[in-house]
Amino acid sequence: MNMTVSNYSKNTVPKFNYDVLIENQPDGTVKATLLGLPDCQGLGNTETEAIEKVSQSLQTRLETAKIVTLEIEAPKVENPWMRFAGMHKDNPLFAEVLEYIEAERSQVDLDNETK
Repeated sequence: MNMTVSNYSKNTVPKFNYDVLIENQPDGTVKATLLGLPDCQGLGNTETEAIEKVSQSLQTRLETAKIVTLEIEAPKVENPWMRFAGMHKDNPLFAEVLEYIEAERSQVDLDNETK
């Protein structure tokens, strides 16, 4: 399995987009939760305040951590049809079958032209 890990230097920090779940609480406050990181939350009196708090929470967390991009190459799997490829190449009737197929296709083409 091939794997590539991309790190970003502090000078070229990419921008990431995060999905945030916004929930109105029974007490009238608003809770924002970063999807994928349920412990990264913000609570505020308004949606904007909750989003700002969850953003601050994530930024604080990233001060001692980092995000890397992990690219994993899928395992190479043989195409299941490949075991049949060329299985009739030595069959003496193979050329005859190909001629039949070609004649049949030509007839279908002629039939389609006359319609």
